[in-house]
Amino acid sequence: MQEYRKTGTIFGIRRFYKADKNKKISLFNEKLEVPFGPAAGPQTQLAQNIVAAYVSGARFFELKTVQVIDGEDTGIAKPCISARDEAYNSEWSTELRVPQAFEEYTKAWFVLKLLSREFDLGDPDGFIFNMSVGYDLEGILTPKIQKYIHDMQDVSNTPIWEECLQAARKHMEQFTRIDEEYLGKISPHVSRSITLSTLHGCPPDEIEKIATHFIKEQQLHTFIKCNPTLLGYDYAREMMNKLGFDYMEFDDHHFVEDLQFEEAVPMLKRLQNLADRLQRNFGVKITNTFPVDVGQNELPAEEMFMSGRALFPLSIAVAKKLSDAFSGKLQISYSGGADIFNIKDLFEAGIWPITVATTLLKPGGYQRIQQMSNVISSLEYPNYVQLELDKLTELVEKSKAQALYQKPIKLPISPKIKEKLPLLDCYTAPCRGTGGCPIDQDIPAYLRYVSEGKHLEALKVIVDKNPLPFITGTICAHPCQTKCTRQFYENSIDIRGVKLEAAENAYDELMATMEKLERKENAPKTAVVGGGPAGISAGYLLAREGYPVTVFEKGNDAGGVCSQIVPEFRISMESVQKDVDIAKFMGAEFKTGEAAPAIDSLKDAGYENIIYAIGAHKHNNLRLDKGEAINSLEFLSDLRVDPRHNVYGEDIVVIGGGNTAMDCARAAKRLPGVKNVSLVYRRDKRNMPADEEELLTTLDEDVTFRELLSPVSLENGYLTCEVMKLGKRDESGRQRPESTGQFVDIKASTVVSAIGEKVDDSYFNELGIQTDPRGRVLVDPDTLETNLEHVYVVGDAHRGPATIVEAIADATKACSSICEIHNKNYERANKNIDLQEPRSKRGILLTDEDPVSQAERCLECSTICESCVDVCPNRANVVINVNDRPQIMHIDRMCNECGNCETFCPYSSAPYKVKFTLFNNEEDFYNSTNQGFYVIDQATKTCLVRYKDKEQTVELNTTSNTDIADGIIDLMETVIDDYDFCLAN
Repeated sequence: MQEYRKTGTIFGIRRFYKADKNKKISLFNEKLEVPFGPAAGPQTQLAQNIVAAYVSGARFFELKTVQVIDGEDTGIAKPCISARDEAYNSEWSTELRVPQAFEEYTKAWFVLKLLSREFDLGDPDGFIFNMSVGYDLEGILTPKIQKYIHDMQDVSNTPIWEECLQAARKHMEQFTRIDEEYLGKISPHVSRSITLSTLHGCPPDEIEKIATHFIKEQQLHTFIKCNPTLLGYDYAREMMNKLGFDYMEFDDHHFVEDLQFEEAVPMLKRLQNLADRLQRNFGVKITNTFPVDVGQNELPAEEMFMSGRALFPLSIAVAKKLSDAFSGKLQISYSGGADIFNIKDLFEAGIWPITVATTLLKPGGYQRIQQMSNVISSLEYPNYVQLELDKLTELVEKSKAQALYQKPIKLPISPKIKEKLPLLDCYTAPCRGTGGCPIDQDIPAYLRYVSEGKHLEALKVIVDKNPLPFITGTICAHPCQTKCTRQFYENSIDIRGVKLEAAENAYDELMATMEKLERKENAPKTAVVGGGPAGISAGYLLAREGYPVTVFEKGNDAGGVCSQIVPEFRISMESVQKDVDIAKFMGAEFKTGEAAPAIDSLKDAGYENIIYAIGAHKHNNLRLDKGEAINSLEFLSDLRVDPRHNVYGEDIVVIGGGNTAMDCARAAKRLPGVKNVSLVYRRDKRNMPADEEELLTTLDEDVTFRELLSPVSLENGYLTCEVMKLGKRDESGRQRPESTGQFVDIKASTVVSAIGEKVDDSYFNELGIQTDPRGRVLVDPDTLETNLEHVYVVGDAHRGPATIVEAIADATKACSSICEIHNKNYERANKNIDLQEPRSKRGILLTDEDPVSQAERCLECSTICESCVDVCPNRANVVINVNDRPQIMHIDRMCNECGNCETFCPYSSAPYKVKFTLFNNEEDFYNSTNQGFYVIDQATKTCLVRYKDKEQTVELNTTSNTDIADGIIDLMETVIDDYDFCLAN
């Protein structure tokens, strides 16, 4: 209540869900406002988790599983959750002792009774708690578990119930709608239902005995958890392989040892009959676990449980198979991969209640519940259980075909930036961080401008640091998109496309309004050798600062690979020329059609600085035992000049798996008279270096991909290749190709070698410029100056083959060492954005029914991030407003070190280890290495503080001589003064 009055939030939840009190569905002889909520898992382990889920919109709570082996005895290693895409976990039951879990669930039940009435969120009797218990009969019959089951049905005679009542009475002044009469009416019957979560390998007769015990002796409404192992190993393996999850490692032992479908159906029918006679609800739970091996160090365990979107195709297939056997009369409690994209279909197919876990572990967290509750509550509630078999069939088929359930051909790149998480002021947009945008563009700023229809303002932000809006808006490798937080909602924003939108809509206006600086008097002249992306960028930047610059390009047109190599169907000469014209407008001179003079001649002509930007054009030779392949760059260059002249024959084979290989294959496909274009690579598609979109586009154009083949010889119109197999992973994480000794022949009139380019180091050596053993030019990393004074090298020549945006970054660095580059800072300042606006987007996923532009999808992480707050199930990361600036603080006592915040923090750090931490007591303080504090005396503001590895006792009112940063002092004082509800009482 104090948090709500201070911040308008409850456990960090900003948007509250109010249920329609007139709409309920009957379950377990109770009335349920929304048959939806969190599954047994991290979101139902602690009272605050359940409270956060309720105020977000959950009304059905499948409590985290309890078992006889509990607490520290479970031996769960940490971290225990990995939820970047499909999720994995190694925590199969509550980490608390069973009596502690009972207390958490009781407290949550009681608090929901108070909040529902106080905030008018719904009927205080409109939600249901469902127990989850495992794993074998012996454990369930122990006194500890029996007491838990008994007490959950009636908590009235337990100490925790009395404690709840006394706490409510003590804090009665906090409420306006709670009184003693209301407290006396709160039901002590926390749960009347149970889900049996049997461990893999539990025999069917034992499962039936446990369920019979629940239904008959305990008089509980009962669900039995059924796993995808009912489908059989072959089905599961084939499905995972087909959908791109072939890297998941599992064998058939669980499928052999677990309950078999032929055993399950008659058992379930017997139990259904028993439940019907005793007037109990009975059904199955499908399913929040699928056991797989830890194959790539996902978690510190040998086996883990998979969930999320990869589980949906298996779970819905189990639902269909069982529903067919019961003619749609078997109730299904569903959890396997449910989310906003399928929840409507699930409910309309007759499946309910529905619970979720994985989707709540991603940015947006508990706030995702509201959207799903809104969807379900808008639908017509059924009066009885009836599965719609036709709709289930449609769902099964959708799960096999929809992209939502398919792993991309290319495994995703790490979304993290290289920087470490700072103690304060950590909000950052990863799209512009290290590993995101090499030129540090303010991407959120121009996305916001485009979303507002202000294309000129957006283009000004872009060209402030990026001289090539058309080229980068068309063929940039867009590393920014691999870091975009939106990928954890639906998919990354098409940042590159938005950039092009701004360029196309505002280019003419930009050219009409740009101001050209006067030439600086006595400014040194610079010669830029090479008119590709790096050269154009250098020319633009220097000219913009008023420095004389000439760009020399031996080709007839500036643009380098963009105008001479990259096919016209990927980028037009018109687009390239617009970027060149921007540089020319600024005052850059371009000399084309002849090679640049030698260094001495350039210096004699008055050029004091020389920048080499000539790229990597030396071809890696493909060695064949017989025959020869042609050079990919020459092939593309010739087709750029005359894309309709075919001298290559009917059957063209391209060797390679990079973007150049894709260009060659697509260009070959357009040649008249070509019948077949094949692309040969020694690994599979997943391990090709090409960008995913280039690979997919090539596939769409019916190029034949011939994977796991290594070319050997070209003779008599056939290319002989050795068949390869994938072995152990190399340092890059890709599996090494290994020989098999088998060979195949591919019809080939021409073979094009596209196995990479390298720097022509002989050119630089002749100039006296030093190179390394790999042929790359040696430069000062801060200035890109070579061993020759005032001679710089940018782009491919010092990096090796690089991206266009990396070439711009190099040009900026070299130019910055020649003169000061003034960015005009068109970026919109954070203070001009109402924080409620970006926060309102958190937890809202966009479906096909939402007409939202790409630019509008931006979450504006540079203004407000809070991913670590969103994704923490236990609410251990909190927002503290310090001097009107939101800061993140970690609360030690609420953290179980699951590791989820580390997965989604954009930095290469773990917030639960790095963020300034509030400790509960001295023991916790000294048991940790986190920087943080423990409040010894709130009145005198005396704290035990660890800061930069130094531990000290500090009175915050007298810190003038301390070495603790002012921002940290302010944070601690703010917590004591304004957020004392975070302190343990």
